[in-house]
Amino acid sequence: MEHIGEVVESSTKGFIARSPRMGESPSFGSFVRTDSEPRVYGLVYEILTGSKEPGRKPTAYDMSIEELRREQPQIFELLKTEFHVLTLAYLEGGKIRFALSPLPPPIHTFVHMCSDEEKKELSSEDFFLRAIVSSSNVPVDDLIISSLYSAQNVRKKDKDYMVRMGKSLSRFFRDDYERLSSILRRVL
Repeated sequence: MEHIGEVVESSTKGFIARSPRMGESPSFGSFVRTDSEPRVYGLVYEILTGSKEPGRKPTAYDMSIEELRREQPQIFELLKTEFHVLTLAYLEGGKIRFALSPLPPPIHTFVHMCSDEEKKELSSEDFFLRAIVSSSNVPVDDLIISSLYSAQNVRKKDKDYMVRMGKSLSRFFRDDYERLSSILRRVL
């Protein structure tokens, strides 16, 4: 399976991966995994495209992308696309453990999209929702919605699953009815 990124910054709570091609990355809310030991699973919560040189911003040329590729192809060599991943779980002894990995994925580890079976297993319980809700540096509400869409797509629109996840969300947000209501309206 072709990799979709390479880890360029890493911690136990998450990692940043650079896409092999500028402008391409997994979608926001995608389930991804590393090929490190241990294998680390996570959710994409931010995607950035910008200059490869720190402190330098791309210049506007007032041209379409096609015109730029034809007339200024070298500028695309100066850009990068990176995506940030929230760690959800890791693989130990062939079993997915819903906790932070004992070690972060090493720098230069490749990142891959999760298979449908991995997505089902990662989203079978509400552990992934709890990881999102308890994280302070991610867009919590939108990541819940996007990850539930992804989890629901591999389940062929299973209504019982969505009811079960909705009950979990009602427990997590029991003191914030407006927020819960906003999330549920956008999920359904």
